[in-house]
Amino acid sequence: MPQAHAFPSRPGISMNQIGVDIGGTFTDLVGYRAGELLLAKTLTTPANPTQGVANALELANTELGELDEFLHGSTIAINTVLERKGVVTALITTAGFRDVYEIGRGNRPEAFNIHFQRPLPLIPRDLRFEVAERLNARGDVLTPLDESAVRELGAQLVEAGVESIAICFLHAYANPQHEIAAGRILREAYPGLFVTLSHEILREFREYERTSTTALNAYVGPRVQKYLHTLKSHLDARSFKGAIHIMRSNGGSMSLSHAAIEPVSMMESGPVAGMIAAGHVAKVLGIHQAIGFDMGGTTAKATLITEGIPAIEDGYYIGGYATGQPMQLPVVSIVEVGAGGGSIAWCDRSGGLHVGPQSASSTPGPVCYGRGGTEPTVTDANVVLGRLNPSRFLGGGMALDLEGAKHALRERVGAGLELSAEQAAMGVVQIADSAMALAVRAVSVRKGVDPRDTAMIAFGGAGPVHAAALCKEIYIPTLVIPKLPGNFSALGMLLAPWRHDLVRTLVGELGKLDQQAVQAAFEELTNAAKHQLEEDDLSDREARLDFAVDLRYRGQEHSITVPLAGPDALSHTNSEMRARFDELHEQRYGHSADGEIIEVVNLRLTATIVRGDHNADDFISAPFTVRERQAEQEREVYFDDSATPLRARILWRPSLEPGFTVEGPAVIEEPHSTTVIFPGDVARITEHGHMVVTIKLPEGNAQ
Repeated sequence: MPQAHAFPSRPGISMNQIGVDIGGTFTDLVGYRAGELLLAKTLTTPANPTQGVANALELANTELGELDEFLHGSTIAINTVLERKGVVTALITTAGFRDVYEIGRGNRPEAFNIHFQRPLPLIPRDLRFEVAERLNARGDVLTPLDESAVRELGAQLVEAGVESIAICFLHAYANPQHEIAAGRILREAYPGLFVTLSHEILREFREYERTSTTALNAYVGPRVQKYLHTLKSHLDARSFKGAIHIMRSNGGSMSLSHAAIEPVSMMESGPVAGMIAAGHVAKVLGIHQAIGFDMGGTTAKATLITEGIPAIEDGYYIGGYATGQPMQLPVVSIVEVGAGGGSIAWCDRSGGLHVGPQSASSTPGPVCYGRGGTEPTVTDANVVLGRLNPSRFLGGGMALDLEGAKHALRERVGAGLELSAEQAAMGVVQIADSAMALAVRAVSVRKGVDPRDTAMIAFGGAGPVHAAALCKEIYIPTLVIPKLPGNFSALGMLLAPWRHDLVRTLVGELGKLDQQAVQAAFEELTNAAKHQLEEDDLSDREARLDFAVDLRYRGQEHSITVPLAGPDALSHTNSEMRARFDELHEQRYGHSADGEIIEVVNLRLTATIVRGDHNADDFISAPFTVRERQAEQEREVYFDDSATPLRARILWRPSLEPGFTVEGPAVIEEPHSTTVIFPGDVARITEHGHMVVTIKLPEGNAQ
């Protein structure tokens, strides 16, 4: 159900814009038109995600011809990998190296799991090929590229039905000339073939990770490219003349044309936007360290946010560290679990109760949606426990079937365990909470951060329903539910800057590097950034260039990124840089080695252009005034005891004045989300309209 509110934007910098986030269950929209805030939330259409976008635009009563900018995030790339629904893809490597992709690393993440399986490559061995060529680590040519072999192989692959090719030659990060030649041959001969060259994605050593990243891009490329072209055609047909920007995994945005050739950069494009917005809320409220928590219909995500900036790592595993596909690109550090509102509750053969990772998605959806679903889900459990209001879901736009949810939980879960519908629902919710708590611990405790020193910022349609319970389990004393939690990721897209990350491998001892090589590498990075800005029709005068260097103690495998004051900061031994590296090493590993030789590994450059408009930023920090009033209600809600419901106050959040406080038991409802306040917890509305909940923590020590 669309909601619109007047909002005064700053003169001269207001834009007509919308951000649309396609999730596994819902498609969310947040936008501005002539200073008016527009909201919409509608079910995702998996068979045609563009239709979900069209439905959201229609709900928001938005004419595309009026807009200056369209920002978009989608899970299509990551879902293509997780579901292994990419196109038939081939890999071409240097002679003798086609099995690097499958051999991977020698580590064993689950040492005591006798059933452990190594990651299964997206490209099978019979589609991995070798050609004669060889460079050394300096980029010198040892064996010229056999171009005739590339031509013959291209014809063979096209005839076999291959739609996409990944090319990753040994040491191409140092000198890409052979990859460039092979790519030119294939692209000229077969224009319809999707060709990915490793050096176009990243210029960094580590053969396995670089090969995997290239393979990921090739595997998802044609499917994502088709979706993006369909989306653009849909917008063009409706007279949209503005800019189209796609969220990327590093927390920034990129042009649609760049996303079409580098779709691997949008693996986590939807979830990271919400974390960017959570960082802005943390700044407004003066929160030093926060945990962003996003629970939607399919998954739950967590990220550590420090001084308003989500943690970014140069490496990520699509599908989890143990058996996932490594992607060596900067990405907001998100830990994700398969627990969402649509996660299905089921019992195994021995009677054990499980929740997820299978999801009812939007089709057919939870049983309570009344769309043909038969399997009970987390959302069904929340309806049965009284935590969700069947008559106010989506602001009253979708009535929920309470009796259907009760029947499903009683018959599908309770019958085999001799539990009532309410007892089964409580078990489902508690199991989901435990799974999500692991994600929160992974971004806090495992990073050396005490959750008791943080605040949780929870959003997503289901996040505020479960957040207080998670805070109690992990001993987080403060919970923040921002404005528009149900559309928060879409809001975050309106905050994301244009961003492009570049890297060049350069190995040497700190203070003894060849200065000409350093200068040449930084010039190459800067020129590449300017070229990308030009490709996206942006001015390099508006861009901010941030330089950094990856350092490690000699003999180490992994490095730590240290910011540089400028490209000339490596011209001599920098005592401040050494001290900063020692400090960061101490923070991450609990020790440092003062006086040890420090090596440079990579040079980095991040180019950003901050957004010229301030619509969304102003909205987060603007004073809140009540524009909609509804009378307070009461109903019975189950909190900790499935046998005894409590009489809870039911409040409509848009009616709550700044300064308003309420002590639980209470449920605070709003158009696209619901917040559950447990007995003893105290919620307060800030001057900005954000909700801050003081959690009554259990007695004893945090676990």
